[in-house]
Amino acid sequence: MEPPVPPPQEQPPRPRSHTVTTTSSSFTANLSASSSTLAYDREFLRTLPGLLMVTEIVLGLLVWTLIAGTEYFLYPAFGWVMFVAVFYWVLTVFFLIIYMTMTYTRIPQVPWTTGLCFNGSAFLLYLIAAIVDASSVTKELDSHNYNSWAASSFFAFVVTSCYAGNTYFSFISWQSRTLQ
Repeated sequence: MEPPVPPPQEQPPRPRSHTVTTTSSSFTANLSASSSTLAYDREFLRTLPGLLMVTEIVLGLLVWTLIAGTEYFLYPAFGWVMFVAVFYWVLTVFFLIIYMTMTYTRIPQVPWTTGLCFNGSAFLLYLIAAIVDASSVTKELDSHNYNSWAASSFFAFVVTSCYAGNTYFSFISWQSRTLQ
């Protein structure tokens, strides 16, 4: 027979503290407040700057796809036009997303005169690219690609005028904020 097993000894309960102290920094408070769902501003597309931005994206896409479908790499002038068209197309898509999601309201550290600088530089460089594009289009250069290059030149001037309009609206917006 086996000896009886003594019952397990219970230890007396430990005294517990009922106060809990937590701390939070302002960084985590701001982070949790800013990580809420993004707003969607449908009304932006109904404004003239919003319509101009969508037009810049659609016609800018036409400019660089019309050139990209040719042997543009043989002619350095078209390389410059491609650089300007693709660069500003990507940035315009980026800014459209920022304006549509109203992200600019959540980043107060960024001076939003950036829109004025962006549109002004896009207007100037697109104007130069459109002039270079138009002056490089000749039937003697390459008659096979003539129609694509001529169409890209036309659309480059239309996109330039859209950026000029957005530059004007950005200037008016900036001026109204500085007068307040």
